[in-house]
Amino acid sequence: MPPQLAVFTGNANRQLAADVCGHLQVPLGQAEVSEFSNENVFVRINQTVRGADVYVIQPLTSPVNTSIMELLIMIDDLKRASADRITAVIPYYAYGRSDKKDQPRVPITARLLANLIERAGANRVLAVDLHAGQIEGFFDVPVDHLTAFPLLARYCAEQRLDDAVVVAPDLGVAKKARNFAESLGTPLAFVEKRRPPEGGTSEVLNVIGDVKHKRAIIVDDEIDTAGSITSAARILAEEGVREIHACAVHAILSGPAIERLRASPLKQVVVTDTVWLPEQKRLDKINTVSVAPLLAEAIRRIHSGGSVGALFRP
Repeated sequence: MPPQLAVFTGNANRQLAADVCGHLQVPLGQAEVSEFSNENVFVRINQTVRGADVYVIQPLTSPVNTSIMELLIMIDDLKRASADRITAVIPYYAYGRSDKKDQPRVPITARLLANLIERAGANRVLAVDLHAGQIEGFFDVPVDHLTAFPLLARYCAEQRLDDAVVVAPDLGVAKKARNFAESLGTPLAFVEKRRPPEGGTSEVLNVIGDVKHKRAIIVDDEIDTAGSITSAARILAEEGVREIHACAVHAILSGPAIERLRASPLKQVVVTDTVWLPEQKRLDKINTVSVAPLLAEAIRRIHSGGSVGALFRP
């Protein structure tokens, strides 16, 4: 008899966890996750998990450090309650940009976070579109790395955007943009940027590729302050693009992001629900595609011993 399947969540994105449970047809695990007045996180698991195969769904989003502590404490609590296997399901992995030592005396925080998750007691990790693939190697436990780009590509295909061109807003996302363009059967263009040697805001130089009079689809893994996306949209508008869309997996939308998107020439911004968007961040031009079916199927396959990689085979 297979072990009991149980799904728990912290407070970072309870709706996503509920949607995943809906697809799995299992109840969301009973747990209290709260914070004392002194900002200490408290967790209590209110059901037996002895011998269970447990999945903790928790994107590491704002407030980031609280979300991290909720995840770590829940894992520790489940381990002490004798769960058989604990999988940390992390739709968005914080500190992903701190993945290498690119200047003297700086930390590799993405590695530190991986160590903490393992030390807390996670036996496995399920992640969605990590900022850098090398983060998988920071873990000594198995990592299943999912991508939501096929979901975004399917959404764009259903929009039937004729005469489209996929645009990479910088060379760092070129490979993902190329795969996106191939799935849609469209050409690819690049926005060339240069960052000053002394640091600071990067400067957009020009567009490489034929974009004039086309419908552009800017592709990136996340939108944080929306500086890259909106700068790319402006230069594309100057190049004569007739309609500009943007697709990104993670909608962080911090700082000036909402105002920048509102004022930009972008007609539509398509994101996923890896990050919970509060009401004040829900612009009319922002459309959301759910990753709940993808996560649910991955959890189902892990639980039954099936292949997660087969999800992305043609």
